[in-house]
Amino acid sequence: MNNKILVIAIILLVLGAGALIMIQSESGTSRIPQTLSQPPASGTEPPHSHAVTSQRVPKYQSASEALDLPPTLPAANFFGKAKEAYRVAKEIPQTLAQLPCYCHCDQSFGHKSLHTCFVDDHAAQCAVCVDEALLAYRLQREEKMTPDQVRDRIIEKYSAEHQH
Repeated sequence: MNNKILVIAIILLVLGAGALIMIQSESGTSRIPQTLSQPPASGTEPPHSHAVTSQRVPKYQSASEALDLPPTLPAANFFGKAKEAYRVAKEIPQTLAQLPCYCHCDQSFGHKSLHTCFVDDHAAQCAVCVDEALLAYRLQREEKMTPDQVRDRIIEKYSAEHQH
């Protein structure tokens, strides 16, 4: 008897939540949680939010700090664009260490630079990290840019993309 009541209560909750979602979508209200659709209030950012709260440039390492880096994960552990990005991270780790990561994982995960995203599986789950690394590789290899020039281009591109 108690199990039937519990099942009925769960069904009613699910139906109620579904009705709320339908009402919000019909009225034009965004279904994106407010913490992601608007800048958070006074320095409270949800863990690993891709919402940009300011024009702040995320942390990156200096050229001298980028000399002794931990290894990145093997590209073979991943697939698609992530696999390519992990391959790139292994080829140009010093450059990636000198770049900020615009998913702002320096705040949410304590990362020191874009390179840090590839030391674990964080980048495999983040399009910002993957796209930044692939762009950095193209700029360095094809356009023969220095890490400083690549950083300037990354900051310019990602700052402009995240302006409201």
